[in-house]
Amino acid sequence: MKRLSVALAVAALAAGCATTPAPSADGASAPVQAASPVDPWENWNRKVFAFNDKVDDAVVRPVAQAYRDNVPELVRTGVGNVLRNIYDVWSTVNQFLQGKPKEGLEMGARVVTNTTIGLFGLVDWGTQVGLTRKTEDFGQTLGVWGFGPGPYVVLPFLGPSTLRDTIALPADRLYSPSSLPETDAGQYSVLALELLNARSDLLDTTKLLDQVALDRYSFVRDAYLSRRLDQVWDGAPPLQDYDDGDDGAAPAQ
Repeated sequence: MKRLSVALAVAALAAGCATTPAPSADGASAPVQAASPVDPWENWNRKVFAFNDKVDDAVVRPVAQAYRDNVPELVRTGVGNVLRNIYDVWSTVNQFLQGKPKEGLEMGARVVTNTTIGLFGLVDWGTQVGLTRKTEDFGQTLGVWGFGPGPYVVLPFLGPSTLRDTIALPADRLYSPSSLPETDAGQYSVLALELLNARSDLLDTTKLLDQVALDRYSFVRDAYLSRRLDQVWDGAPPLQDYDDGDDGAAPAQ
């Protein structure tokens, strides 16, 4: 899944973003209050959310658990570093597209450092020398250009998104690690490795989410939207009032 929502839920928990509608077994029951203006497709989204949860419980989570239990941490760290280093190239491009040349040059230097000294990203030397990773995607770039997020949507298998992020998804996938192999089999294999690595990193977070969220759907939605707003505004978002039509798009820089 491109963005595994459970990590965002924990960020929302720290910020006090938990919601309190009527609880349900699968976290996808209808809310007590009216649907949020940012989530006009809530009825459909909840069904997809419940489907994704079932797939995760039946397949993804057990496989990720087996991966973490049986693959040495050193190997898993190296795999994650290589995958992130590849995606950092796209982050560098997006930094420049957003009008942030300083950050773009720093990310470019990080990629060069990790690709050479770090053996194609296996070792994260960039962080060691002060080149901090600043992830950017095309959805964030569209936000910086002034495009609002649009309605919240839950994508089958991929999880939470917005209309803007969904439109940006093909560009993000085109420059992801899974796009490098020339064969379909190779691309699917790398994609599976991406998902497996990301999901294994979030196993403990999922357990916490299961314990604290009364309505998992609303919790994840609010956390995702809050996190994406924070990313578009580089950690300094304005106060939001969705009832007044403020869509959270950042001004072009």
